[in-house]
Amino acid sequence: MKFRIVVTALFAWPLAALAQPADQPKAAPNPKTNHYVEVPGFFKLPPGRPMGSSSAVMGDSKGNVWVVDRCAANSCVGSKLDPVMQFDAKGNFIKAFGAGLLQFAHGFTIDGKDHLWITDGVPPGGKGTQGHTVMEFDTSGKLLRTMGKPGVPGSAPDGFTEPNAVLVAPDGSIFVAQSHTNNYKGTPRVMKFDANGKFIKEWGSSGTGPGQFGMPHCLALDSKGNLYVGDRDNNRIQVFTQDGKLLGQLTQFGRPSGIVIDRNDVMYVTDSESTNKDGYGHNPGWQRGIRIGSLKDGTVTDFIPDPDSTMETTGTSAGEGVWADGKGAVYSAQVKQKAIVKYVKR
Repeated sequence: MKFRIVVTALFAWPLAALAQPADQPKAAPNPKTNHYVEVPGFFKLPPGRPMGSSSAVMGDSKGNVWVVDRCAANSCVGSKLDPVMQFDAKGNFIKAFGAGLLQFAHGFTIDGKDHLWITDGVPPGGKGTQGHTVMEFDTSGKLLRTMGKPGVPGSAPDGFTEPNAVLVAPDGSIFVAQSHTNNYKGTPRVMKFDANGKFIKEWGSSGTGPGQFGMPHCLALDSKGNLYVGDRDNNRIQVFTQDGKLLGQLTQFGRPSGIVIDRNDVMYVTDSESTNKDGYGHNPGWQRGIRIGSLKDGTVTDFIPDPDSTMETTGTSAGEGVWADGKGAVYSAQVKQKAIVKYVKR
């Protein structure tokens, strides 16, 4: 815990000048307040179709909830299953598509046109011939666009290496965060494209300093249009303008795997990796789960703990992806448990 406080003290810069939430490096890691309760068995899959590992869940403008799993396993390599699934507002299965198009679905967002954007990464062990791409689908399952070159790691302006997350701004600008390699050995970047997919700029490098990244794992926008980047290996969220100007950081939401900000500027952050053990995921004292707080002041008000978590465990557990509808429901996409869990506010 002492190491964490020293690091955040070295790189704590104010957000207050721009009316942003303040960093709280000495915040209690695991608040006792939890106003949320699980809805058991909410998603009803077709007979014989189990849920696989997932970091991808989000709702569209019509009240449907979309899930992208890894073909009832933790990889779609060699599978004939459809990984993209649509459910209605009551959790009833509607349809699925995408067989053979994705090998390791990772990041996911739905834009203002209800188009589905999915990043395809590299499965454990590096198997497969796809990945390193960002794909855009319509709700019928038609593939509208592929950014990057399938199976070929690359760099800007027309390539990606392990894209983690994709986000589409209201004006159509596309943001992609890349590099799923830990120990600061990857090529972490945030890239910006226009609505037509033309490369505009990129920023970031590997490191622990301001504006650098360990692993930029997730993206979100607040109501002011500021870009939140979950810098997972550095146990922080960095906040930027959409042109890459650094505004500050937040450390009170744990080790971020997923971020969503609802219409009320309440932020939900999943921590699927924190552990007391040395090595990967090292974040002493911080339990895995979902931390929730208003961006008005940055205070974490609720914590939904990982029911399987102990702070000695390594690996990924509980929510990695997250979505909130702004009406009291929170959806947690889980890798280890191979589940999508719905929580509602009580």
